[in-house]
Amino acid sequence: MLSLALAGMLDDVHAHSGAVYLLSPDRQVLEMAVMAGLPRAFAAPWERVAIGSPIPVADAMRERRLIWVSGEEDMATRYPRIAVALPYPFALAALPVATDDAAYGAVFVTWPGSHTSTLSDDERGRLTAACDRLALRLQRAVAEGRTLTTENDILGPSTMAATTGPIEAVRMLTRIPDGLCSLDLHGRITYANPATAELVGVPVGDLLGTQPWASLPWLNDPVYEDRYRAALLSQETISFVALRPPQDWLMFKLHPSRNGITVHISPASGTVQEIPADAPSGHPARLVAISNILSLASALTEAVGVSDVIELVADEIMPAVGSRALVMLASEGGRLRVLGQRGYENAETVERFDGMPLTAPTPGAQALATGVPSFFESRAQLEHIYPARFATPDGMAAWAYLPLIASGRPVGTCVLGYDKEHHFSTDERAVLTSLGGLIAQALERARLYDAKHRLAHGLQSALLPHSLPALDGLEVAARYLPGTQGMEIGGDFYDLIRTGQEAAAVIGDVQGHNVTAAGLMGQVRTAVRAYTAVGQPPGNVMESTNRLLIDLDAELLASCVYLHLDLPHHWAHFARAGHPQPLLRDPEGRVHVLDLAGGPLLGVDPSAVYPTTTVELRPGSVLVLYTDGLIEAPGIDMDKALAELAGQLEFAADETLEALADRLIDWTTGSRERDDDTALLLLRPRF
Repeated sequence: MLSLALAGMLDDVHAHSGAVYLLSPDRQVLEMAVMAGLPRAFAAPWERVAIGSPIPVADAMRERRLIWVSGEEDMATRYPRIAVALPYPFALAALPVATDDAAYGAVFVTWPGSHTSTLSDDERGRLTAACDRLALRLQRAVAEGRTLTTENDILGPSTMAATTGPIEAVRMLTRIPDGLCSLDLHGRITYANPATAELVGVPVGDLLGTQPWASLPWLNDPVYEDRYRAALLSQETISFVALRPPQDWLMFKLHPSRNGITVHISPASGTVQEIPADAPSGHPARLVAISNILSLASALTEAVGVSDVIELVADEIMPAVGSRALVMLASEGGRLRVLGQRGYENAETVERFDGMPLTAPTPGAQALATGVPSFFESRAQLEHIYPARFATPDGMAAWAYLPLIASGRPVGTCVLGYDKEHHFSTDERAVLTSLGGLIAQALERARLYDAKHRLAHGLQSALLPHSLPALDGLEVAARYLPGTQGMEIGGDFYDLIRTGQEAAAVIGDVQGHNVTAAGLMGQVRTAVRAYTAVGQPPGNVMESTNRLLIDLDAELLASCVYLHLDLPHHWAHFARAGHPQPLLRDPEGRVHVLDLAGGPLLGVDPSAVYPTTTVELRPGSVLVLYTDGLIEAPGIDMDKALAELAGQLEFAADETLEALADRLIDWTTGSRERDDDTALLLLRPRF
């Protein structure tokens, strides 16, 4: 059913390849069921795709919509992991296979790079209708009690299709002086004329059924296999020159079709500079393995902290290699530390290894201590080397223990568990070992980032007030929210200062998002407190702080709003330095954007003057002081964002400021990606 549905889709929209994915039983992974038009190995890195992966079929499944990728540049921009592994011109559409009530999987189809940059309404309609029909068939299959499983099938022409032409045509091909041969979708030679055998130096009988890079050692280079992949994906003629030792240069022209490739071989002409360097000796790694590593390496570059590394390994590497469980171990002080795990319901299964000496006779410790990976295809193999009490009674049936070595030193061990006995081929062991090196580098970077983050977070926590003073007649709530990018440390600050029976409040934003900005923020906050303590009025506090910032020669600027609260008489006296205007919700529920006079940013002009504005602050009013991170984001209109913030202040009279503060933070985190940190200070005088 899946094969026929996919073949029909490709014919309907004149696409040249595609695949159908089905949801795994746990509904967390999309598993490739059938593929057409290309060798299944081309899609090896994406045979099993986690639902959360940034891959077109996963996006289509999650978002329940058609995903269109118009070409090579669009792919590189939106899906760099695929572009790195398949850097060829082709267009792609991915669609969900789902009904209104249930999701069953997803489909992708591809066209040559010559396809128009847009998907026509006719193509879109045909693909959508075909996926809807397939979803209904799968729904009936489930209702009938049939199990949906992946078939690991590939559609393509018979490998003998190229030899079934008329006898006279075959005779003509035998008389052509240039070499002509046909490759099927798997790259196997299905026909070769006598000239091909003469040019490459191998009898026709030894060529048939083999891949050129396997039967001709001098073509055993991923560069040449890459030409074959490029021709199939782009459906464009590809040419290259190769050296048949000792000195015969041959020109290969690959003419692709939906059924395979016709290869024209002739003696090469031209200068030596037009000829590529000799193919390397030995047997280089297969290109499919390389594309796996490139794809997963691209994913690991997105990891920031240790938790990100573990999530990416779980979401990207586990589905790709078919493992069901993961444990990430680190080396600290001569002992193993469990950084995280996935796939084990009982955490105690893994936690018992936390703190185990590196000298312990366990496969995880030994892999880290020796730097040698271990592969156990069955429990019997594991227990043959390690006593049962040191083995891993974790419900798995096969394991790969990958030492994580970065910069020549051990940083941890990655353990992959398989729920069934698993044969690790030579190629698979090589790929997993290479991935271990990539994971090690990502983990080392992540642990360094986490250490710096803890230091920065500790510094900022020390500089911001741990609590605000309780003042009679004033309700207060404050929040600080770090940005979602970088070190999550910035220069936003707030404070509330008791001055006898009255109070002063301040909120500000020092330029930058680093330790320097945080340190300067601490100095500014301390200066404001000091100038307040000696009784300076708001304008003078701003002027003194401005001169101090210039004297410090920090080359950073700051915005600020400072106010003196005259609670007995219900007045607030403001001074503003380049900061966003506060909002005031009056007791009747109307929201006003205050129009405060102000001066330039602190740190610009040593002679700057900061005028004072007095505003009535009646009991029951709510004053909202904030930094620009609350409303500012790329692509967001500031006036619109400010209007939305004002709308959030429409709350019940009995809502506490703590509840309002939480609601405002939820609003800003849910409505936009925040590059900037955010400070929020709410004040409400009481009767």
